[in-house]
Amino acid sequence: MVTTRVVMADDHARMRATVRQALEDGGCEVVAEGATAAEAVALSIEHEPDVALLDIHMPGGGIRAAAEIYRALPEVAVVMLTQSVDEDDLFDALRAGASGYLLKDADPATLCDSLRSVLAGDGALSPRLVARVLDEFRAPSKRRLGRKSPAAGRLSAREWEVMQLLGQGLTTEDVASRLFLSPTTIRVHISTVLKKLRVTDRESALRLLRGD
Repeated sequence: MVTTRVVMADDHARMRATVRQALEDGGCEVVAEGATAAEAVALSIEHEPDVALLDIHMPGGGIRAAAEIYRALPEVAVVMLTQSVDEDDLFDALRAGASGYLLKDADPATLCDSLRSVLAGDGALSPRLVARVLDEFRAPSKRRLGRKSPAAGRLSAREWEVMQLLGQGLTTEDVASRLFLSPTTIRVHISTVLKKLRVTDRESALRLLRGD
C-alpha cells in the first residue's frame, strides 16, 4: 500500500504530537508540521504532500491557508481537523477548497483511513456535521437564493456566489472575506450583476433573483 504523505499544521504542540501518533499508527507519514497558516502553506509548497491537514483557528487562519494551498497546489487534498462545529467555519472551509472537515474528538484510529478516503475521491466529514450539510441543500431558502429564477441564468458562477452571500445579509466586506477577494473586486461583480439584470440597486437585483 502506498504511504499517504501528510503536512499538518496546528498551533498546539500537544495536539500535533497526538495527531502525528495517530497518523503514524494508521500508516500515514507526516513529512512536516507547522504551527501557523504561513508555515502550512510554505511546507505544503516545499513538500507537495498528498494531504494538508489543517487546524482552523491557528494563527493566520486555517481557512485562508486552505484557500492558498488549494490555489497553489490543486492536486493536494486539504482537510480541516478542528474542534469547531460552527456552521460558518464548516461552509467557509468547503468554499475554500477543503475536501474534508473532521473533528478532533473523533476516534484517532480512523484518521488515516479518512485521509485515504479523501484521496480516493470521497469527502471526509464528521458524522455529526453531515445533517448540517444535508439541511443546507434540502432547505436552500434558508440561506441562499433559488437558481430557478430566469434572472439567475444571466450570471456567472462567481457573480451568483456573490449575490447568494449578499442575500444572506452579508456586507460587501464580509463577502470579500468569505471569498478571499478584495472588496473592490466584489463591488465590480455587483456592478456587473446590476447591468446584466438592468436594475439600479442590489435590493432590486436580489428581488429578481428570488423571483419576487
